Amino acid sequence: MTLREFLDGASSSRRTVTLFAPRPCEEITTYFESRNVLVEYEPIPDDGTDGFVVLSVDGEFAGSAGMAAVRHLVSPSAADLDPGENDALRATMDLLAETTFVAFERRHLLAASREIEDRAYRVGHGTLRTGFQSAAAMEAQRHVYATLATETLLDVHVYGRLDWEPDVPGATVHAEETGEIGAFWFVVFDGGDADRQACALLGEEFEPGTFHGFWTYDAELVSDIGAYLARTYT
Repeated sequence: MTLREFLDGASSSRRTVTLFAPRPCEEITTYFESRNVLVEYEPIPDDGTDGFVVLSVDGEFAGSAGMAAVRHLVSPSAADLDPGENDALRATMDLLAETTFVAFERRHLLAASREIEDRAYRVGHGTLRTGFQSAAAMEAQRHVYATLATETLLDVHVYGRLDWEPDVPGATVHAEETGEIGAFWFVVFDGGDADRQACALLGEEFEPGTFHGFWTYDAELVSDIGAYLARTYT
């Protein structure tokens, strides 16, 4: 597969989260809408369970989780919880871990890019690959990737066009003359030795300010993208 095929394949699927609950939950709605997931609400009687959440992909059922577990996941305190402490929370995180979020706004993709970079820094090892669509974008992020390459055990790879003169201290630089490098924006972190930490972003600015892209926590998809880049650009 090429980067174009990865992008088209992932972006063709649409995710829908349906909240079955006695009342809407703004926190959950905001969390998923910011990831370009369609959120629907179906009222049900209050039986004391707080309801449940259903994830659908292209109209097909993909999984469900209790509302209480999803609240824990999307709340700021969720980062402090151990998934092993609660079967419901673990099931919820497993359900969402393989979700691929489609985005068409630069701000959503930029936020996802920052999240991947921060995650790679915190893990501190593994392989991080990034490519930019312009020399200016690469220059703006040069210090970020120099820090990642020199202050951690990460194996950092930076991809750009040959005439951009990419130079990132501590990183392996892949300078290409033509082709898909420079046509796509990507950030791919293999998670080190933990599949749960794997994540990737792939996008394309096809008009000024207008993007087509996705980010994903699906470890298999992340691995496929990373393997393609490693195999194609040595």
